[in-house]
Amino acid sequence: MGDFLVTASTALGLVALAELGDKTQLVCMILAARHPALPVLLGAVLAFAILNLLAVSFGAAAAAWLPAWLVAGTVALLFAIFGLRALRESGEETVEVRERAGRSVFSSTFALIFLAELGDKTQLAVAGLAGTHPAPPVWVGGTLALALTSALGIVVGQTLLRRLPVRIIHRVSGGLFLVLAVVAGWRAFVALTG
Repeated sequence: MGDFLVTASTALGLVALAELGDKTQLVCMILAARHPALPVLLGAVLAFAILNLLAVSFGAAAAAWLPAWLVAGTVALLFAIFGLRALRESGEETVEVRERAGRSVFSSTFALIFLAELGDKTQLAVAGLAGTHPAPPVWVGGTLALALTSALGIVVGQTLLRRLPVRIIHRVSGGLFLVLAVVAGWRAFVALTG
């Protein structure tokens, strides 16, 4: 149980920091400004749960079929790219939300979040973590992180972003990704030489 909590906590922290100020959190903020919060949150959480299930399935399959050094090296490279990208981002993303008339708030939110997050850095991070850690705690931690950041965007996101510049959030997120890239790179080196 201890390993499960450590892995889930790692996934939660990494994904939450990466998602703060991201486009999907801003989509939740915009939708919640126009609609009741509960269907927005439920649509977002369902989309994230399904996307994370796909990501951990891919990461675990890759880990089972590919050599450990290749998986860890790929994870290190991805995390380094995400870290450098987060450090480079200005944090001033513009998000345009297009809703279709006649759709429920829940289904609109689900579709918008699913399409916006598909192949995004947090989904790839979850897949990478599932390639080097057990999939169930990665899924739990990643999904909980995305649910919490969506709720934060819905409830207090505007206030938080006025007080804490997005560039600082991106710098912390970028630094964390770079640290994890070094750890994964070390695992790749040990797996290749050991």
